[in-house]
Amino acid sequence: MPPSQPRIPVLAVAGPTASGKSALAVRLARELDGEVISADSMQVYAALSIGTARPSEAEMQGVAHHLLGFLPLEESYSVARYVEDASHAAGSIHARGRLPILCGGTGLYLDALCQGRSFSDFRPETGVRTRLQAQAAQGGLDALWEQLRQVDPETAARLHPHDAKRIIRALEVWYDTGQTISQHNRQTQTQPPRYQGVTIALTYRDRQDLYQRIDQRVDQMMARGLAEEVRALLAAGIPRTSTAMQAIGYKELVRALDAGGDLAPAVEEIKRRSRQYAKRQLTWFRRKEDTEWILLDKMQDFSSVVQISTDYLREKGLP
Repeated sequence: MPPSQPRIPVLAVAGPTASGKSALAVRLARELDGEVISADSMQVYAALSIGTARPSEAEMQGVAHHLLGFLPLEESYSVARYVEDASHAAGSIHARGRLPILCGGTGLYLDALCQGRSFSDFRPETGVRTRLQAQAAQGGLDALWEQLRQVDPETAARLHPHDAKRIIRALEVWYDTGQTISQHNRQTQTQPPRYQGVTIALTYRDRQDLYQRIDQRVDQMMARGLAEEVRALLAAGIPRTSTAMQAIGYKELVRALDAGGDLAPAVEEIKRRSRQYAKRQLTWFRRKEDTEWILLDKMQDFSSVVQISTDYLREKGLP
């Protein structure tokens, strides 16, 4: 049996929106000779800049960033593709003798990469998904579920017969790979982690301080031209139903602009939805027991946060 490959050291900087993740990742990259890999499902889109709080060149401070603003708005992006892209970036960074630093609030992306999960990704050239979707749309979902029950009774038993998305996905994996999604998931779970991961998460000690930061960020986005960014996207013919246009900030402003009314209520809705999103992010990240939380005070000196982080990382032997 061949010897196992040494695991690549990776630092993940996580936490809710507006908690200061990007700034900390940049400072740690400068301190530890690292490069940043984004773990944000919306910052991948080229034309979504202001509303996704994508870091500017000035905010990057000369630190190399990966997986930012490279995807056309018309395309969808999956966790499977993220794992593939981020794995390639992490391997390249490590090969150059530098530390890969994941940074973002999309917990599914961070978990999938750090746990070393692999996915059977969608392969559009096969046409399988298109065919299955057409069959479901024509009233054939019951027949699709029966197909799934025949080839993968384990998965069929745990899916509702009307769960079109997951039924189609399970059949797609079967037709594309000859392997059931149940088998694939079991194999994935037995794979040893590829990365030696350490996670630091930021949030504010007082939840209201975080919410105030979120509200201030939304106001800053509007001042920087978020409404104009959305108008430009609509003028370019970007479909309102596209994945990118469902991001918080864009969806609310699209509705307001279409209605031709006052944008102020939309701004308040963006703030409310952003606070709700932050709450969900906190719930997600707090499930992980091996996360080092840094609780921020409202007026805390950021250099102390950097010091706490570097002390913890050196204690963990990273890098």
